Amino acid sequence: MTSSSAGQAPEIIARALEDFLAEHPQAVVLETGKVLFDMREAKYSLATEHGRCTLHLWDESRNLVRRVSAATSRNGILRLSTHRFGQTKPQTLEVAADRDRRTPSTREATRVKYLRVLERVLERALPEWKADGFRTAMDLEKSFGPSYARGSLVKGSQAWAVIAVNEEETQAIVDGILTLGVLWLHHCREAGDGRRVYHGLKLIVPRGMATLTLSRLAWLNTSVAQWEQWELDQATEELEQRDAADHGNLTTRLIHAPNEEAARERFGDAAARVMALVPDAMRGVVEHRIRSGTELAFLLHGLEFARTRMAYSGNSFNSLQEITFGTGANETPLTEESEGDLRELVARLFARRSPAGDKRDPLYRMQPERWLESVLRRDVEPLDIHLDKAHVYTQVPAFAAADRGMLDLLGVTGDGRLAVIELKADEDLHLALQGLDYWIRVRWHHLQTSDSATGPSFGLGEFQRHGYFGGVRLSAEAPRLYLVAPALRVHPATEIVLRYLSPRVEWVLVGLDERWRAKVKAVWRKRSGSTETKMNLTLGQVP
Repeated sequence: MTSSSAGQAPEIIARALEDFLAEHPQAVVLETGKVLFDMREAKYSLATEHGRCTLHLWDESRNLVRRVSAATSRNGILRLSTHRFGQTKPQTLEVAADRDRRTPSTREATRVKYLRVLERVLERALPEWKADGFRTAMDLEKSFGPSYARGSLVKGSQAWAVIAVNEEETQAIVDGILTLGVLWLHHCREAGDGRRVYHGLKLIVPRGMATLTLSRLAWLNTSVAQWEQWELDQATEELEQRDAADHGNLTTRLIHAPNEEAARERFGDAAARVMALVPDAMRGVVEHRIRSGTELAFLLHGLEFARTRMAYSGNSFNSLQEITFGTGANETPLTEESEGDLRELVARLFARRSPAGDKRDPLYRMQPERWLESVLRRDVEPLDIHLDKAHVYTQVPAFAAADRGMLDLLGVTGDGRLAVIELKADEDLHLALQGLDYWIRVRWHHLQTSDSATGPSFGLGEFQRHGYFGGVRLSAEAPRLYLVAPALRVHPATEIVLRYLSPRVEWVLVGLDERWRAKVKAVWRKRSGSTETKMNLTLGQVP
């Protein structure tokens, strides 16, 4: 895209921004280098009337309206030439694919400096062990990137695998350290010549950034390796070991199940208005999803394109229903003037987002996990014929943190056992431990009964007190974990990590046919405890 002195057509600008945000849902909006909006939390609307493109951005703390005259894209940055109202001098807003704007050379310098600090700290804190082979070099074949420092601590024939991350990396990088740590321990054991016995793994994380990792650590198999977590304060170079049993409160909350019948009745008129703008031939594939007692969403193959919710009228406490439309973070109020825009959006979605669509199209690729979730919500039995398709819920409980890029379903088998279902449409080496995160939280809520003395098999569990699984007698057993992805997109690291999970976590890895958008079919399944997944290891042995 190039701009001219007269500016670009408003429709071209709007399309460029919509496609960029569809491709990069974690984008941030910057002005003079300062982050104004994180698009995981912010909303936006675009208007293209009267020959101009008007952009409205807002979140809980800020509101911005600009006229946009041009959009240019380069190196993961979309630059918008904008004008404040009443001003002719253009200014620039940058929409970056992610928050980390450091240059490669800056990141590399930070990691090299941290490597020196790490070796100095280890020598002082653990003087009986010798640091050996520490590096940050990339090894794509084994999934090791430069974000993590890795090496060994050696004393004679005894050794520990060590992996560490510095405090300037993003929280997502820090949260990924255990997956890479397991792979590093596995590599050290397999690549060894038999002269070193690796007892286990030492994780070194920045102070105050390791709660999630600590909660995961408690569910690894202690019969095949020892697991230690240490926190480093880089300013003081103090290193402190953490107890995996002390991971504090879980960042999770249980949302009460809405009364769907009452909500559908409440939003009946609003739903009729939206559906009147959808062509008759397309209405059968539009999903009406009750988000809560105060919000109803309309989705096409998992992609939300309109919603109606209860709001307040002006400065009064009188409630009213508002309807907005748009995909992703885009929200435009539905008015008589904008009805044509909704019609155009619906037509564009149905043309570009279908099982037979163009796989290169941003709208086709947008939110693939939500597409897979929408298919499985209709019929979950292809994963396991014992799953009850009448009781399938989305993101219950919810994470208090931002969306992790994963979609979680909660179901139940015919014998009342809870089923945690973690979905991934693309390759992700963190699938196993992200599924474990959700399993930990579901298990915790399942243990919260109205009568703690009798346990979940007799007391009314927290899920049913919140309106889930009505009429089902839930089993006292721990949930079963289902990890689901297209068969060719299951990362090779997944099965390695699963071998190191505690035997208390019963899991099923399901590989789907690649044509799941048209029809879901499981092409293979692997289960914990099966012959092919067992690790015949004893503590300290080399595989």
